Amino acid sequence: SDRPRTADIEYFKGKLIRHGDEKVVVDEKMARQLYNYLVKNDYVDDDGHITPTYIKAREENSLAPLPEALQPVAEPILLLIDTVYSDAKLPPVENEFEKRVNPVNRDNLQKKEFLALWEQINQKAVYAVDFDSDELIIKAVQALDKELKVGDIIYRVETGELEEILNKEALENAEAMKLKDSYSQKGLSTSASAVQYDLVGKLAEGTQLTRRTLGKILHRVGEKTFANFKKNPEAFIREAVRIINEQKAVCVVEHIVYDKREGRHKLEEIFVPVERDRKRLEAVRKHVYDYVETDSGTEKDFVQELDNASEVVVYAKLPNNFSIPTPVGSYNPDWAIAFEEGRVKHIYFVAETKGSMSSMQLKKIEEMKIECARRFFDKIVSSRVKYDIVAGFDDLMRLVND
Repeated sequence: SDRPRTADIEYFKGKLIRHGDEKVVVDEKMARQLYNYLVKNDYVDDDGHITPTYIKAREENSLAPLPEALQPVAEPILLLIDTVYSDAKLPPVENEFEKRVNPVNRDNLQKKEFLALWEQINQKAVYAVDFDSDELIIKAVQALDKELKVGDIIYRVETGELEEILNKEALENAEAMKLKDSYSQKGLSTSASAVQYDLVGKLAEGTQLTRRTLGKILHRVGEKTFANFKKNPEAFIREAVRIINEQKAVCVVEHIVYDKREGRHKLEEIFVPVERDRKRLEAVRKHVYDYVETDSGTEKDFVQELDNASEVVVYAKLPNNFSIPTPVGSYNPDWAIAFEEGRVKHIYFVAETKGSMSSMQLKKIEEMKIECARRFFDKIVSSRVKYDIVAGFDDLMRLVND
């Protein structure tokens, strides 16, 4: 339980490894090369966890070659990676009481209403974006002045006494020290510190924007905003990167254009039997699977009302492998619903269920994906299909009759 679980730059940086009789400290450049190597070869996932791909390749001695600069210390580098804990190393534990195969309901899947809906939404697409960097600069400056807030640097000072030195390791690890007192104090500003920061360089690294563009942004922000850098440079950089990236996403999405590409999603490849968590499955009648896996109380209530509504002919909770490409990651809509013709105005509906439709309740990236989906459905999909966010079943019925 004490072992590290994330193989990232911060973990590797500063580690001491042995190269023959020499000791080598992994600097930031080496740590970055190592992390990029793991990402490039799918040896870590998006959260920095070691993947089964790495475990298998390590066991079979078939790992991709390390970067040339790391080759001289290959063996200790691999041993360093091995110190990161991975669930992939554990034998699989099967529990038939926790999992259940969710079979496809062929009768519902082949209903003419669902096939007609599927034909409307299964078109594959590509997107293109083109925006003016001056627009991004203006948006970033406004957002930074409005949102960027950082706290003071607080140091925790601990004092103690050196008692008995049992061995060298105890001394190096400060285990020989006995804590006597501790207190907090505000840190000094960078004007009184010897630490130097390449502010523009750090922002360029985090946002993938040019130094020229970032220089213009920093030049235009208010004095109070920029004063936060002296107060807490690390927090300033972290928050500035987040805010600028959000504004970059907004600019990209505002100028996105979708076009059809060759090929369509195939019904038999998207809707396949899957194993799901038994506790989250709801037995249903009108779904394209025998069960629906619900992620929240909102979804559970939504499913029950869909299944009992006489206006609904058939519906599907769209699997993860049905997705729409966006600049901020693939987007997977929640539901595709076919209504009985003549009972509602919009008989084909693709819905995203959210407990609250307030933009304040949605994460910025979610907002961007949803806006991209609106543009996809407006441009690529037939006007017979309506797409929107719904807070629940009553909201859905209002929209299909609007």
